[in-house]
Amino acid sequence: MTENQEIDLAILAEKGISLVLKREDRIHPLISGNKYRKLKYNLEEARTKGFDTLLTFGGAFSNHIAATAYAGQLHGFKTIGVIRGEEIAEKWQGNGTLKLAHSHGMEFNFISREAYRNKDNKALLASLEQRFGKFYLLPEGGTNALAIKGCEEILTPDDAVFDVVCCAVGTGGTIAGISNAAHASQKVLGFPALKGDFLQEDICKFAPRGNWKLITDYHFGGYAKLNEALVQFINDFNLKTQIPLDPVYTGKMVYGILDLVKNGYFPPKTKILAIHTGGLQGIEGMNQSLKKKNLPLINI
Repeated sequence: MTENQEIDLAILAEKGISLVLKREDRIHPLISGNKYRKLKYNLEEARTKGFDTLLTFGGAFSNHIAATAYAGQLHGFKTIGVIRGEEIAEKWQGNGTLKLAHSHGMEFNFISREAYRNKDNKALLASLEQRFGKFYLLPEGGTNALAIKGCEEILTPDDAVFDVVCCAVGTGGTIAGISNAAHASQKVLGFPALKGDFLQEDICKFAPRGNWKLITDYHFGGYAKLNEALVQFINDFNLKTQIPLDPVYTGKMVYGILDLVKNGYFPPKTKILAIHTGGLQGIEGMNQSLKKKNLPLINI
């Protein structure tokens, strides 16, 4: 169940800022947060058009892959996951995300990283259709017009009291939906999990309003990358608030928000709403990677 949960940390009181976390992660244990929102209308469309198979793309630790597998099984669809990295084909059983997706009926097709970069290539899609039959295509990360329609439902009329709405950014669909639904007086801040500023153009296609901005200083090196400081922050935040954060998206966003508060980015009395977009299932896989590097683990 989604709820708004106020965060009480000393730095917020010191700066006169209020921070509330919208617990979208509690929508569903597996189809949580923005993944639920993005899939909602796409599943309806697939059913209306008579498809019985969903095909999508993702990496080995993709929350979207796991959510699509479960949602597909729940609604009677076959699911195909086109996974980045041929080398994973021989060892996917040791990957928590892919193991979970497979347990919910997803069939995998592993392709090279070079081929994956051209995943929108018509020849590749034609070869996939020849192998698997007709399918409803869900893009990587689930972002399309129907996904954004779902993400527009994240905000409710009660959320109009906030001055700023913050969310993590992957493919840009969530921030686009929030931007479209935001109250006229609200500013929307996105915290990309990926390195670089290339998302601007993609987001503009779906979010024509000028009410959003990307804060690009908190990616910690790029997608799915982190360091000991971020792990310590996530664990400390969980200890103080009893709210778990994922290390790929929401952990970086909340770290960024509090760092901005510390450095005076927000005027006193600013009311901030931050969206918890889920992704907690990926912590197990991330901990496997951290263990190999002899780094501290994220508390679950």
